[in-house]
Amino acid sequence: MKLPVMPPVAPMLAKLVPAIPPGASYEPKWDGFRTVVFRDGDEVELGSRNERPMTRYFPELVEAFRAELPTRCVVDGEIVLATPAGLDFGLLQLRLHPAASRVRLLAERTPASFIAFDLLALGDDDLTGRPFRQRRALLEQILRDARPPVHLTPATTDRELALRWFDQFEGAGLDGVVAKPLDGTYQPDKRVMFKIKHERTADCVVAGYRPHKSGPDAVGSLLLGLYQDDGSLASVGVVGAFPMQERRRLVTELQPLVTTFDEHPWNWARAPEEVRERWSDFGGSRWNAGKDLSFTPLRPERVVEVRYDHMAGTRFRHTAQFVRWRPDRAPRSCTFQQLERPVTFALNDIVAGLAPP
Repeated sequence: MKLPVMPPVAPMLAKLVPAIPPGASYEPKWDGFRTVVFRDGDEVELGSRNERPMTRYFPELVEAFRAELPTRCVVDGEIVLATPAGLDFGLLQLRLHPAASRVRLLAERTPASFIAFDLLALGDDDLTGRPFRQRRALLEQILRDARPPVHLTPATTDRELALRWFDQFEGAGLDGVVAKPLDGTYQPDKRVMFKIKHERTADCVVAGYRPHKSGPDAVGSLLLGLYQDDGSLASVGVVGAFPMQERRRLVTELQPLVTTFDEHPWNWARAPEEVRERWSDFGGSRWNAGKDLSFTPLRPERVVEVRYDHMAGTRFRHTAQFVRWRPDRAPRSCTFQQLERPVTFALNDIVAGLAPP
């Protein structure tokens, strides 16, 4: 492989801001694996955000890139996994499997898609020093006739439209809007773009804790649950940003609630196979089903209010943020009904219906 921009490349990043800024190019913020695609003839490499190769995990996309991308190019984008209910980050995580046979099976059962949103090189030209408006125009040209699973992200300079995207398309699994300076160059590993994300709160049951990396005398994170319609307690995520003094205090405070797995709603010995497939959701190891789950189970009697951006399926997509304890809330009142349910949009509806003319 010999390209004007060679792997590895650390993708350009965005910093979080509270409102959509004026005078930029706006795009939906896709929720998947950030990926830089390098193609030189039949050679294709996929680099992740941490600059590690991901080529082996997505053979169906490698073939698609050979068919849909120019012979020599470097494209920045996002690998996503679309379902009828929207993007599913949990299913996408399952694609990172160490066994080649499993990778091939998952590529057939849960094929991924690629959303392109920047162009770093084309032919012999390094485009990273050019303004984004030029890179975007070239990207639109080369993907004009691209077919699924390769897509061009919608983009607009209309801030009012971007505000509507922010409100409307969370239901497809998008977690906000990205704003890119029109004259900005591509700066790897620099936060020169802007991202605007949703922010909401929820009251959750504390069902366990993981020890801090410093040792068992401090809490690393609290495991959160919400009750489902059938009365079962679903694992929805964790909250973990506490000062060290508070982490140590919580260990002592939570000891009276410590129980056994036999008396806990998350009894892994009884977990059905479909739950084991998402072992990592609960702090265990999807690679080793017999591995210690490494958290202390608690009787589900404490309620905490947390701040979150959006849901991925039935879980918080990112680590939640502590707001306050809620001694006034009964644990059984903490259900999914309190969460906002945005209208669902399919991937193809967004990339086809919003793409610029």
